[in-house]
Amino acid sequence: MRKRQVVIRRSTADNNSSSVSSYTVRSVRYGECQKNHAASVGGYAVDGCREFMASNGEEGTTAALTCAACGCHRNFHRREVDTEVVCDCSSPTS
Repeated sequence: MRKRQVVIRRSTADNNSSSVSSYTVRSVRYGECQKNHAASVGGYAVDGCREFMASNGEEGTTAALTCAACGCHRNFHRREVDTEVVCDCSSPTS
Protein backbone atom coordinates (compact mmCIF):
# COMPACT_ATOMS: atom_id res chain seq x y z
CA MET A 1 0.00 0.00 0.00
CA ARG A 2 1.50 3.28 -1.04
CA LYS A 3 0.66 6.61 0.48
CA ARG A 4 -0.97 9.34 -1.56
CA GLN A 5 0.45 12.83 -1.25
CA VAL A 6 -1.64 15.89 -2.02
CA VAL A 7 -0.58 19.54 -1.92
CA ILE A 8 -3.49 21.32 -0.27
CA ARG A 9 -2.79 25.02 -0.29
CA ARG A 10 -0.15 27.48 -1.33
CA SER A 11 -0.22 30.95 0.14
CA THR A 12 2.05 33.94 -0.23
CA ALA A 13 2.14 36.95 2.05
CA ASP A 14 4.24 39.93 0.99
CA ASN A 15 5.43 42.57 3.39
CA ASN A 16 7.61 45.52 2.41
CA SER A 17 10.93 43.69 2.50
CA SER A 18 10.12 40.05 3.24
CA SER A 19 8.02 37.34 1.70
CA VAL A 20 6.72 34.13 3.23
CA SER A 21 5.53 31.22 1.14
CA SER A 22 4.11 28.06 2.68
CA TYR A 23 2.11 25.06 1.60
CA THR A 24 0.54 22.07 3.27
CA VAL A 25 1.26 18.49 2.21
CA ARG A 26 -1.12 15.74 3.30
CA SER A 27 -0.24 12.07 3.12
CA VAL A 28 -3.31 9.83 3.15
CA ARG A 29 -3.24 6.17 4.17
CA TYR A 30 -6.19 3.81 4.64
CA GLY A 31 -6.05 1.42 7.61
CA GLU A 32 -8.27 -1.40 8.84
CA CYS A 33 -11.75 -2.09 7.47
CA GLN A 34 -14.62 -0.90 9.68
CA LYS A 35 -17.56 -2.25 7.67
CA ASN A 36 -20.20 -3.86 9.88
CA HIS A 37 -21.05 -7.09 8.06
CA ALA A 38 -23.77 -8.04 10.56
CA ALA A 39 -25.76 -4.80 10.47
CA SER A 40 -28.68 -6.43 8.64
CA VAL A 41 -29.27 -8.84 11.55
CA GLY A 42 -28.70 -6.24 14.28
CA GLY A 43 -25.23 -7.37 15.29
CA TYR A 44 -21.70 -6.09 14.91
CA ALA A 45 -18.97 -8.00 13.09
CA VAL A 46 -15.98 -6.76 11.13
CA ASP A 47 -13.99 -8.90 8.71
CA GLY A 48 -10.53 -8.34 10.19
CA CYS A 49 -8.96 -6.72 7.13
CA ARG A 50 -6.00 -4.81 8.56
CA GLU A 51 -5.07 -2.50 5.66
CA PHE A 52 -6.56 -1.29 2.38
CA MET A 53 -4.87 -2.83 -0.65
CA ALA A 54 -6.10 -1.45 -3.97
CA SER A 55 -7.35 -3.98 -6.49
CA ASN A 56 -5.77 -4.13 -9.90
CA GLY A 57 -6.80 -0.90 -11.54
CA GLU A 58 -5.40 2.47 -12.44
CA GLU A 59 -5.67 5.43 -10.09
CA GLY A 60 -9.00 7.15 -10.55
CA THR A 61 -10.96 4.08 -11.69
CA THR A 62 -13.61 2.28 -9.65
CA ALA A 63 -11.44 -0.85 -9.53
CA ALA A 64 -8.77 1.08 -7.62
CA LEU A 65 -11.33 1.96 -4.93
CA THR A 66 -12.06 -1.69 -4.06
CA CYS A 67 -9.93 -3.51 -1.46
CA ALA A 68 -8.24 -6.63 -2.82
CA ALA A 69 -8.26 -8.30 0.61
CA CYS A 70 -11.89 -7.87 1.73
CA GLY A 71 -13.74 -6.57 -1.35
CA CYS A 72 -15.06 -3.47 0.44
CA HIS A 73 -14.99 0.09 -0.91
CA ARG A 74 -12.13 2.28 0.30
CA ASN A 75 -14.56 4.46 2.32
CA PHE A 76 -15.07 1.59 4.80
CA HIS A 77 -11.38 1.70 5.76
CA ARG A 78 -10.15 4.04 8.49
CA ARG A 79 -8.48 7.08 6.96
CA GLU A 80 -5.17 8.25 8.44
CA VAL A 81 -3.95 11.70 7.41
CA ASP A 82 -0.45 13.00 8.08
CA THR A 83 -0.24 16.77 7.61
CA GLU A 84 3.00 18.63 7.07
CA VAL A 85 3.36 22.39 6.66
CA VAL A 86 6.38 23.47 4.65
CA CYS A 87 7.45 27.09 5.00
CA ASP A 88 9.90 29.01 2.85
CA CYS A 89 10.83 31.81 5.18
CA SER A 90 13.36 34.30 3.91
CA SER A 91 14.79 36.89 6.23
CA PRO A 92 15.26 40.43 4.96
CA THR A 93 18.83 41.46 4.29
CA SER A 94 19.92 44.90 5.39
